[in-house]
Amino acid sequence: MKEIKYVIKDKEGIHARPAGLFVKEAAAYPCTVTICKGEKEADAKRIFGIMGLGAKCGEEIIVRTNGEKEEEAIEALGKFLEENL
Repeated sequence: MKEIKYVIKDKEGIHARPAGLFVKEAAAYPCTVTICKGEKEADAKRIFGIMGLGAKCGEEIIVRTNGEKEEEAIEALGKFLEENL
């Protein structure tokens, strides 16, 4: 299992457009991808799960990958977060 922590920088937090793009990015990998915020956890391959976290600007999320190609996935998703959120 690989894990990264990221603080949301987008003033709107995680909203529909970047959440949809994140789902597409996560779905490109066969491993499981999970996003956590506080006690909440969501499947990163499901947009409603990501939106349900309600991550706002300044809040920390944790992205975890587990399984086949987990290292490639965590690198790509970390880069995505830096560029989009």
